[in-house]
Amino acid sequence: MFIALSVSAEPSVERQGYLDKLLKQDCGSCHGLTLKGGLGSAIRPQDISERSDEALFSTIKLGLPGLAMPPWGELLSDSDIQWLVDRLRKGETE
Repeated sequence: MFIALSVSAEPSVERQGYLDKLLKQDCGSCHGLTLKGGLGSAIRPQDISERSDEALFSTIKLGLPGLAMPPWGELLSDSDIQWLVDRLRKGETE
């Protein structure tokens, strides 16, 4: 199931700081602290280049049933999720 992206507002600077920590700590706990992979797959720009923004958005929002990837949609807004997708695409995670 894919989610249509219609996100316009960017999270506040304060929220971006929270999301940056979440990406490094929570995502990094499975995807590796440098996002080169671990329990979860690698999620650096070169590793996700074949995946669409919609697929990445959907994976973050809904998780991957049957795998360790939890759904984050109840904790993160669509704007938060889109910001994370953009951050991963740009490789701005260190």
